[in-house]
Amino acid sequence: MTTPTVLGPPPPSPPPARPGRPRTTGDRVRTVVGVLGELLIAAGLLVLLFVAWQLWWTDVAAGRDQAATVSALSDQFEERGGGSGTPATPGATGATGGTSQGIPEGAFAVVRIPRLGGDWATPVLPGTDAETLRHGLGHYEDTAAPGKVGNFALAGHRTTWGRPLHDIDRLVAGDRIVVETQAGWSVYAVTSAEVVAPTAVEVIAPVPDQPGAEPTEAWLTLTSCHPRYSARERYVVHARLDRTYPRAAGLPAEVLAAPTSERSG
Repeated sequence: MTTPTVLGPPPPSPPPARPGRPRTTGDRVRTVVGVLGELLIAAGLLVLLFVAWQLWWTDVAAGRDQAATVSALSDQFEERGGGSGTPATPGATGATGGTSQGIPEGAFAVVRIPRLGGDWATPVLPGTDAETLRHGLGHYEDTAAPGKVGNFALAGHRTTWGRPLHDIDRLVAGDRIVVETQAGWSVYAVTSAEVVAPTAVEVIAPVPDQPGAEPTEAWLTLTSCHPRYSARERYVVHARLDRTYPRAAGLPAEVLAAPTSERSG
């Protein structure tokens, strides 16, 4: 005799499936807007990373490299000394087709400006193209050599890539600009500053702002972008050669002493 199976109540039936709501134009628009929003957020993060790299990391990396170049150049100048082996033209110092002792090809001088700090120093290389200006100040082609009659004209970044001329507008009349080469030191005294259009090439004429005039004095001109973080104009500083010191004589310590006066206003 088999025992009867006790059956419970049957399980409830699942509710009938509700038909899905058809997607409307509004749903599609919201989906597209959401995707675009995510893309814009990602693009914004990339832009922020690029700005951080451009304004911060390039300064750190380039500043470190330029300081190393200054140290290597100064050591090289001391080792080789003056005399008949002294380079007569910009670019004669340094390597050919590469670097020498960590010195970028063609680097031939070091500029120091006491107004900008006791440790402010930057190398000078021939040319003013973007790649050159990553390594220091660039020497305008066909302008004078350091300490020579004419206009020793230089360009440099005011932002990014070490920004050597970030504070160019702090320079005032009488400030010293010291240019060291293998031969020795040329000391210039600032005479004036001006803001000009990027097309105002007369500022680097042999006699600054007097194109066609025959030079009888040695000048130095610094040019950089103006205002900061813009290339709309150029900030220009002119300086006249005050005196020179041959390497054998050495450079008096007071020449690099920080000035006490500041720009008014």
